[in-house]
Amino acid sequence: MYLVCGEALFDFFSENDASGLASRVNFKAIAGGSPFNVAVGLRRLGVDTALFAGLSTDYLGRRLLHVLQDEGVNARYLVDFDAPTTLAMVAVGANGSPQYSFRGEGCADRQLTPAHLPQLGAEVRGLHVGSYSLVVQPIADTLLALVRRESGKRLISLDPNVRLNPQPDIELWRSRIGELVQLADLIKVSDEDLHLLYPEQDPQTIIEGWLQHRCQVVFLTRGGEGATVFSRQHGSWSVPARSVEIADTVGAGDTFQAALITWLTEQRLDSVDGVQGLGREQISAMLDFAVGAAALTCSKTGPDLPYRAQLG
Repeated sequence: MYLVCGEALFDFFSENDASGLASRVNFKAIAGGSPFNVAVGLRRLGVDTALFAGLSTDYLGRRLLHVLQDEGVNARYLVDFDAPTTLAMVAVGANGSPQYSFRGEGCADRQLTPAHLPQLGAEVRGLHVGSYSLVVQPIADTLLALVRRESGKRLISLDPNVRLNPQPDIELWRSRIGELVQLADLIKVSDEDLHLLYPEQDPQTIIEGWLQHRCQVVFLTRGGEGATVFSRQHGSWSVPARSVEIADTVGAGDTFQAALITWLTEQRLDSVDGVQGLGREQISAMLDFAVGAAALTCSKTGPDLPYRAQLG
């Protein structure tokens, strides 16, 4: 089982109103949040998965719970809170990239404290953390404590997935990511994230610095330019993006992340030792699988992550 940790929320996507009236704004609400998407994506790809998250007892929170149950995500590590569900208002730009506006202060997905940290059995082979849960309190310190406790014992994957709307303090992001990269075995990061975190620095230099800690492999996603992998043992190389008609890119990064973990799980390499022993051909196969999965998500509207049977 893989334990994904972090936020669960509803994305409200703006839609065109046929009336043209400025007083009307139509929205379509879709369950989401990067960790939520990764958990659902893992289950759709056939990986036993649980989500460690705070869920609201309000109407939207119960809908999130129902989605997780319907998708087969293990609910053992969910914690209920009498607090609102976070709302992310999403407007999709002309190139398919989403622009977010968050309503999350005091909401349920931020409320996890160290007292809520679960004891994990041997069935939990790895942890994934990412997105704004890394930097909003009290969940940020809770997840850091969990990763510190489990680093070296279970596979740790990290996706910074920087979102400045819920936490605009970029120095706080840098500080927390700087701590977490020392504890992770596998990192997935977008070129947009690196530009936000370190706008004046060369991405390769940053990633090579990360590889000086315990991390074995870093995957850099570059949107329509494809992806590059950096391996401590085997150097770096790139692959192009798959050619698809893009509906939007919402959920593509989460799909990429879920596909990486899925490949490791299917190959029985979802462990600290497994990642440390990866060969160049194995990493290439892992990268190709993730790029193909992300392309399929880009061909659909919203975070509609693929099923295993769709990937061949």
